[in-house]
Amino acid sequence: MPTNDLVADAFERVREHVLGTLQNLSQDELTYRPNDKANSIAWLVWHLTRIQDDHIAEAAGTKQIWSEEWLTKLKLPFNVRDTGYGHGVDEVGAVKASARLLAEYHEATYAATIRFIIALNERDYEKVVDRRWDPPVTLAVRLVSVIDDTMQHAGQAAYIRGLLP
Repeated sequence: MPTNDLVADAFERVREHVLGTLQNLSQDELTYRPNDKANSIAWLVWHLTRIQDDHIAEAAGTKQIWSEEWLTKLKLPFNVRDTGYGHGVDEVGAVKASARLLAEYHEATYAATIRFIIALNERDYEKVVDRRWDPPVTLAVRLVSVIDDTMQHAGQAAYIRGLLP
């Protein structure tokens, strides 16, 4: 299987988990937290999509899907550059977006991700995309990192869905 197909398949699996988890959830279910320090499905889906959007756009050298417009649509009290990294209980509780809007944002981010992936050649995966680390991060390593992070959060969201009262 060519590398692009493999990477695209991984992002498709994240997408399937996200959309499946969001399906038919009410606002109360989206914001349910098993305890006061836990994340909600809404926050997890927003955060995993923000990370994917942020990291893919940076690697691709393109604009993120996320914008002031999306911030307003989802009615979030955050800075437009916020990805959710380091959020505490108050910020998690502030994410009360609808399943429809979360799915729309995820779908738009997924589409941008796939456009980027299918245009890559094998040498592109070896390019250094972040020199702040030792060793510097290649595109291949960054993509694996994004897939790992988003899949973990998608699994956490699905788990919380299974805990819904």
